[in-house]
Amino acid sequence: MLERTTTVMTVSCRGRLSKMGKLNFAAFVSTTLVFVLLQFRSVRGDITDGNAEHLKREHSLMKPYQGVGSSPSSQWDFWGSTLVTSSYIRLTPDERSKQGSIWNTVPCYLKDWEMHVQFKVHGSGKKNLHGDGIAIWYTKDRLHPGPVFGNQDHFVGLAIFLDTFRNDLHGMDRSFPYISAMVNNGTVGYDHGKDGRSSELGGCSAEIRNREHDTYLAIRYSKGRLTIMVDVDDKNEWKECIDIAGVRLPTGYYFGASAATGDLSDNHDIISMKLYQLMVEHTAEEENLDWTKIEPSVNLLKSPKDNIDDPTGNFRGTTLTGWKVFLLLLCSLLGIVVCAVVGAVVFQKRQERNKRFY
Repeated sequence: MLERTTTVMTVSCRGRLSKMGKLNFAAFVSTTLVFVLLQFRSVRGDITDGNAEHLKREHSLMKPYQGVGSSPSSQWDFWGSTLVTSSYIRLTPDERSKQGSIWNTVPCYLKDWEMHVQFKVHGSGKKNLHGDGIAIWYTKDRLHPGPVFGNQDHFVGLAIFLDTFRNDLHGMDRSFPYISAMVNNGTVGYDHGKDGRSSELGGCSAEIRNREHDTYLAIRYSKGRLTIMVDVDDKNEWKECIDIAGVRLPTGYYFGASAATGDLSDNHDIISMKLYQLMVEHTAEEENLDWTKIEPSVNLLKSPKDNIDDPTGNFRGTTLTGWKVFLLLLCSLLGIVVCAVVGAVVFQKRQERNKRFY
């Protein structure tokens, strides 16, 4: 922490602050604001390492998609309606009742990682006449088709849902497409009728469909914290969607992506999935822990069933990060400044009042 001292001086008998005191006070405020801004910048700047040196190719899916197929040496396997081209991997075409998925064949043993997904959702359907969406998985099992965006229900691990169709007509407090996260130990089912609201950890709305440019999703897991960011406006800037602490995920699970259509449809394309290793120090206790034996779980102050969304689609139960931290620190600083000014004025008035009695 930066520490600065201010000098308050009295001039003659009127008890005013000296110019030097005012300058020191202003310098203190300016220095503190700069410090807060730097702290805020550090909070925002650590989400996407994107360092090619830390790219794990055995867990990454990139053009020209070498190593994709059913051979024993393949690092990615696909199922269903999935079509592999030279430019993209189409999980489902813009046709009804299709399911497709692609899965990494190599289990991931990284404790801290960050996945960048470049994708595109597009089709001929007009507003509210398209579906269903894409899911990104980090799960114990792979290649198990099912009703949850083309994958099995009661899965074990982490799922990120990019849901493009509203099923719950009573849940009008959020707009679609909607991105949400779910951690499961195999005991909870995904409720399509409620758009997974009862089991989600948090979420946000994002206009990911029929964009003229590619869209991006970043999933970061480090030190028990799950952070999800999106870039859907082609500004090369990440926007926070979900930030949850207390998440426990084991190592040895598989990454994958799946999609599904029903009576309504869309093209669901994966352009790339890039996994980066995060260089994070752990305690001796954490290093000696058998991370493959951890059960997926989340420490929440309240049940996921109590999740309530605000009008912007942001989950209220998330921890304070990013702009929230900045605004909280800024408001606290302004409060201190106001109190200091009011205190100085009151002190000056009392000094002047006391002089009258002499």
